[in-house]
Amino acid sequence: MSVRRQCELLGLSRATAYYEGVGETEENLCLMRRIDAQYLKTPFFGSRRMMIWLLKEGYSVNRKRIQRLMRLMNLEAIYPRPQTTQRNQEHRVFPYLLRDRSITRPDEVWAADITYIPMSQGFMYLVAIIDWHSRYVIGWRLSNSLESSFCLDVLNQALERRKPEIFNTDQGVQFTSRIFTGRLESAGVQISMDGKGRALDNVFIERLWWSVKYENVYLHDYRTVQQLHQGLSRYFEFYCRERPHQSLEYRTPETVYRANRRRNT
Repeated sequence: MSVRRQCELLGLSRATAYYEGVGETEENLCLMRRIDAQYLKTPFFGSRRMMIWLLKEGYSVNRKRIQRLMRLMNLEAIYPRPQTTQRNQEHRVFPYLLRDRSITRPDEVWAADITYIPMSQGFMYLVAIIDWHSRYVIGWRLSNSLESSFCLDVLNQALERRKPEIFNTDQGVQFTSRIFTGRLESAGVQISMDGKGRALDNVFIERLWWSVKYENVYLHDYRTVQQLHQGLSRYFEFYCRERPHQSLEYRTPETVYRANRRRNT
């Protein structure tokens, strides 16, 4: 069986088949795990505050080191601030369409985001697409790099089954790339993007990351990509089909997503 076919069956990006442990020291991997866990609690911590917190925890670090690790992890302090960065003309930034909008049905709004996933020896990146109304996870992918291809893979898979009216992301280069936004436009989907530094614009998927990490990733010592993929597969099944959500009146995301879809078709 070809490597490409094996990746298709596992639902993996082909890049993960050639995964090698990321070349960071054991000490740096430990720091990155601590930074990741603290960032979920205090996403407004930039490199300076994160350095001060780590010093208080007994780690000997400087700000330059923390800045590099946070960039590697794709982490940036979240707080309102003016947009001062000029982007490449090929990477158009779309307006945020969800402010004061009441989301009342499934497939009205989907959202996507990327997060860092620590492993015992290295790390991966995880992208997921969720339905805002039901919190149902439409699709997800792992990658050993932050290239746009794994985001496009999960988008294509999701659009083969359904499509939303609006698709919301942050302003990361993976989502502003012409190939990604062009795929949404060709499907007739409106594109919405968070304001830079806006903590609450994509709050539902940020809550998903908290659940994924504290209820699964931090509890397991995943050593290989295959183990991580299998563990996340089990967790997302549990999250969608078995885990009751208080915000959904203790129903599961799948129950809300499927029931409302039937009502609206």
